[in-house]
Amino acid sequence: MAGFVGLVRNTPLLVQLFVWCFAVAALLPGGMTAWLNTPRILDIGPAALSWPAYETLAGFVGPTVYAGAYIAEEGRAGINGVRSTQREAALALDLTPVQAFRHIVLPQALRIAWLPIVGQNLNTIKNTSLTMTTGLAELSYASHQVETEAFQAFQAFGIATLLYIGAVALVEAAGQARVRRAPRPDSRA
Repeated sequence: MAGFVGLVRNTPLLVQLFVWCFAVAALLPGGMTAWLNTPRILDIGPAALSWPAYETLAGFVGPTVYAGAYIAEEGRAGINGVRSTQREAALALDLTPVQAFRHIVLPQALRIAWLPIVGQNLNTIKNTSLTMTTGLAELSYASHQVETEAFQAFQAFGIATLLYIGAVALVEAAGQARVRRAPRPDSRA
């Protein structure tokens, strides 16, 4: 697992997007690629969901795997940041190793790693603009299309920028709210 995380973290996201979109598509059996690109609609009462095209799936999987590798490292660093005496004390109080991890180590590790994980999620939001290079019609691509057709570059990219800023601000506010609600360790100890 450490090798996979290292490989993903040391490969540029753009290269990974090309691998997910083009190399994996070439490795899939022909019938599977055709099946993935065939439009499908799931009718669920008042709403209908359409099956995404392969480019959309690759545009989702690529940044997700990339961010997952970084978040896994942040989680590992958080766990390593908890003193081993915390686990030992929990075991001395007759907690099982799983209980010690769940109730003692993990809450402290999340407190340590929370803000770096939020930061990685913010990077993922911003990195979605790279999926445009594989032909996925995401926000930057749509802005470029509007600019090409209407010749209003400032308005098109200004709105896209505001949407990115809004998404990032929303995630940042949620992350900060979580930090403020988290119980603080007793400073008298």
